[in-house]
Amino acid sequence: MAPQEGAFLFGLSEDFILKKAREVCKCNHQTIITFFCQLFPVLDWLPRYNIKMQLLGDVISGLLVGIVAIPQSISYSLLANQDPIYGIYTNFFCSIIYVAMATSRHNFVGSFGVLCLMIGQSVNRHLQLAGYDDNTGSLLVGNATSSSNGTGTCDRSCYAITVALSLSFLVGLYQILLGVLQLGFVSVYLSEPLLSGFVAGSSLTIITSQMKYLLGLNIPRHEGVGSFILTWVDLFRYIQNTNICDLVTSLVALAIIIPVKMINDRYKDKMKAPFPIELLVVIIATVVSYYLNFEERYKSSVCGAIPTGFRKPTLPDTKLFSSLAVDALPIAIIGFAMTVSLAEIFGKKHGYAVHANQEMIAIGMCNLVPSFFYCFASSAALTKTLLKESTGTQTQLSSLVTSLVLLLVLLWIAPLFYSLQTAILGVVTIVNLRGGLRTFGETPRMWQLSKLDTVVWWTTMLASTLITTEIGLLVGVCFALLCVIFRTQRPRAAVLGKVSNTEIYEDQSAYRQLSSIANIKIFRFESSLYYANKDYFKTALYQKTGVNPVLLAARHHRAETQAKADTGNRKSVFNTAFGCLKPSKKRVEKSPTGIRLPSLDMHTLIIDCGAMQFIDTTGLSVLKETRHDYQELGVQVLLANCNPLLRRRLRDGGWAAGAHGGQLAFHSVHQAVQFAQHSDSYLEAQ
Repeated sequence: MAPQEGAFLFGLSEDFILKKAREVCKCNHQTIITFFCQLFPVLDWLPRYNIKMQLLGDVISGLLVGIVAIPQSISYSLLANQDPIYGIYTNFFCSIIYVAMATSRHNFVGSFGVLCLMIGQSVNRHLQLAGYDDNTGSLLVGNATSSSNGTGTCDRSCYAITVALSLSFLVGLYQILLGVLQLGFVSVYLSEPLLSGFVAGSSLTIITSQMKYLLGLNIPRHEGVGSFILTWVDLFRYIQNTNICDLVTSLVALAIIIPVKMINDRYKDKMKAPFPIELLVVIIATVVSYYLNFEERYKSSVCGAIPTGFRKPTLPDTKLFSSLAVDALPIAIIGFAMTVSLAEIFGKKHGYAVHANQEMIAIGMCNLVPSFFYCFASSAALTKTLLKESTGTQTQLSSLVTSLVLLLVLLWIAPLFYSLQTAILGVVTIVNLRGGLRTFGETPRMWQLSKLDTVVWWTTMLASTLITTEIGLLVGVCFALLCVIFRTQRPRAAVLGKVSNTEIYEDQSAYRQLSSIANIKIFRFESSLYYANKDYFKTALYQKTGVNPVLLAARHHRAETQAKADTGNRKSVFNTAFGCLKPSKKRVEKSPTGIRLPSLDMHTLIIDCGAMQFIDTTGLSVLKETRHDYQELGVQVLLANCNPLLRRRLRDGGWAAGAHGGQLAFHSVHQAVQFAQHSDSYLEAQ
């Protein structure tokens, strides 16, 4: 090519690339509107909001969720190792942001028990590293107003929220990156049994962490491997120090809340709204504690002073990022997995589309932006989302109503909870874990449906409980992936028979009255064929067909060698060694080496590839070896039900270079059977 022609072609390609780049990157009015409508779905649905049809349901649902969110915000703060005010901040700010950016109409984003547990563990670990030694295990003593604002030192409460908001910033950053990079598919590795087992194990850990509040014990909060067992050891060690007032209060609260919540669940279809028993118990307990002076008379632990109003925005502590980066990753994954799962469930139920990547961006913003306003990490809250959906919410406008309820608490009502016992907060936390604990009763049915899924559930649950929640999640994911590998490494294999008067072929061990095809074996391998299961493929094939060509060839070779050495009478020795194979008088094959071989009870092997989604180079080599080994015995090998990808791989790998060319792979088992029968008739005629 001449230099002028090359320069000309280069110029054309450069112009073409620039033209395409301008088309992709061009920015006009419509493009900007579309971008902002995708980033903020509220701009799409709010102008079409039907006040007459939707407003009443949103207002009622928002009020009821707000009433439930008040005690849960305070109790989950205790779980996250934070002051009560920060739990209210979290639910308030997250609700507002999620309204603007969510595609789900029913999710409620706020404090979630499992995430609060993981946050509390990370916060407590950093408090210990920073030298804050508090054996009381409580941060609920009115230190929320103390902070490092440049004029004073940062106390334990201040450092705890600094760690939590820095952690929330990283969690939000991870989730936004996952959404922007379209990496929402990573949630598929968190299977339903895995998530269920993780939630169940975390629920046991949460109950264990709250028992000291129910008993009124001052014991340290253990972290790391074995914290579950160590906490129970301390509970029994100091059981004689139980605060009777806290214990009685806890038992009374449990005796009231649990039956009422069971009634709510049983008659939820007949009730317009569940009875807000938690808020009622919190109010009554606060009033009783105040007038009977439980704090002074019985040394009962109470919430203490809760400030009103909002604090000035702050920045995350970048010095903590390096130590929090690992802690933030599992929180981010669990957070967006719960959010996307709930969004998709209710989206399908109510018939609207949910965009997983946009949900990831939305939940990421709900963690990143509130981190500047003293909030900890959040996600879709299961209990409040279910309540929101069951009370008739229509749009995310109901979350704004919930935010208004929380705003009243922040501005005026919060100080009234001064005398609320921490034992009541522990009770509220525990009773909301019934959903996670209920899965224990579902394991027998799960065992009947899938034993491997049940093993994944128990493995994840035990690892999350006995080791740590983060390691438990990692163990669950790795074990679930190993189970997938195990399923493909040792899949089912079967010999097929024909259903009479049809073209259908099924497993002879699973169905009765199937007829075998004379001198034809049909083998089905119910998995893709790749390097990890190549040996099992051969083993299953030889076992199911009853013919091991490698072993027969080796025996034949030894027999021929012995015959030549002893008498030279090849035919006599051959018949003696292989008399059990019943040589056929119809056809005698010759191997490629010219040695005459006996006919077996099969002349064709058909491999049903219908379950093979893919085949790698190792699997292709195994198929070629199998064909070669069986052809040594005079048995032809045919493939059936190959998908287009598999046929292309076979063609590129030289499979069709055999004696019959491209006819060695068929679209159905029946076509392969007909071909085998026709070729056998042709050879007999010859």
